[in-house]
Amino acid sequence: MSDSASRRNFARAAAKLATAAGCGLPALILMTDDARLPGPVAAAWALPRGAMVIVRAQDAAKRRLLAQALRVIARQRGLFLLIAGDVALAQRMGADGVHLPEARIGEAASIHAHTSLIVTASAHSLAALRKADAVDALILSPLFATQSHPGAPSLGPLRAAAMARQCPMPVYALGGITAGNAARLAGFCGIAAVGALEA
Repeated sequence: MSDSASRRNFARAAAKLATAAGCGLPALILMTDDARLPGPVAAAWALPRGAMVIVRAQDAAKRRLLAQALRVIARQRGLFLLIAGDVALAQRMGADGVHLPEARIGEAASIHAHTSLIVTASAHSLAALRKADAVDALILSPLFATQSHPGAPSLGPLRAAAMARQCPMPVYALGGITAGNAARLAGFCGIAAVGALEA
C-alpha cells in the first residue's frame, strides 16, 4: 500500500512530465489489476481530479461491475474512464474511451471511425510504437522491474525515453515506477501505474 505523500509525489512527477510534453490528456493513469490492486475503488477515490482510470478485468461480469462502480467515482471526481479491450461495454457505460492490448492496436482506426471514444493502447517495443498511428496515446512498458512480470527484462528509462521520442503519439510510462524513481523519467506525457497508486 502506498501512502498519501508518495501518491502526491507520484502525481506531481506525472504532472511535470505532462506540462513539459504539452499533452492535453491526463498526466496520471490508474490501471486496475485483478491480482495487484485489491482496492480499485479506493484507489480511484484517491486520484487527483482529471486523472484517468483504465478498467481491466479478465472476467466480463467483474469488468462490468467494476466499470459501473468506477463510472460513479469518475463522474464525481472528474476522472476519465476507459475500459480495456471492450468497446461495447465502454459505449454502454458512457465511458470516455477504450484501451487496447498491443496485439489489437490495428483496431484503433475502426474504433475512431465508428465511435467518439478515446483510444489508448499498450506497447512493449519500438515496432509497436511505430505502427500505432491511429491511437490517441500509448502506454509503454515495462520501464523498470515490475511485480506484474517478475524476471522480465525492462526497457530502462533512457531507452524508453528514446523510443517515446520516435513516436508521434503521446506516450505514457508504465512498469515499476515509484515516487522515488519517477523523477528519472523524461520524454513522456505522463505516468500509468497500478501498485504505486494503491490507496
